[in-house]
Amino acid sequence: MSTATTIVLIVVVLLVLAAIVVGVQAARRRRLRQTFGPEYDRVVADTGSRTEAEKELLERTKRHAQLELKPLSAESRARYSAAWEEVQIRFVDDPKDAVSTADELVTRLIAERGYPTGDYDERLADLSVEHAATLEHYRSAHDISRRSRDGQAETEDLRQALVHYRALFADLLGEDPVAHTTPAPRPAAEDTTRPDTTTEPSR
Repeated sequence: MSTATTIVLIVVVLLVLAAIVVGVQAARRRRLRQTFGPEYDRVVADTGSRTEAEKELLERTKRHAQLELKPLSAESRARYSAAWEEVQIRFVDDPKDAVSTADELVTRLIAERGYPTGDYDERLADLSVEHAATLEHYRSAHDISRRSRDGQAETEDLRQALVHYRALFADLLGEDPVAHTTPAPRPAAEDTTRPDTTTEPSR
């Protein structure tokens, strides 16, 4: 075999290997985008590197696979739905306390599903693998809840927080927490503080 032929063969092999590598990377990227949705772009923006972002997301996937996640029983789902209805009723008289209770209820549900709840950032990372579609709702709700504790949230902010919490709550619960309850009458004109539960939050 001549030197020229050998060189051509080497070049062809290298091109084939490069095409395989590119194909594998493209498939992995598609898979990560499908899994994490908008969270993919957020992590890319935070890290400033697509390679580092994908490395982090793969680590999240590996860590998530080690969790012992548990489905909720019908009794647990009913209990959580009833607890959520109580939170919404409480909002009319005490919006700040209702949002605080919603935060505790969501955290309790996260724990019962089998997710660690110690560190907030790690909690977000673990949830992002299966609940990426509602993760921004959780971030927004958590931020408003924090501002509420500092006395920097208005009633409308608190109403939005409850809507955001409900999005993740429903996602974790596997159903709308108020879907099986009788809708309460719309408050009188002078009382507009109760969150509207008839509209599904955008995801």
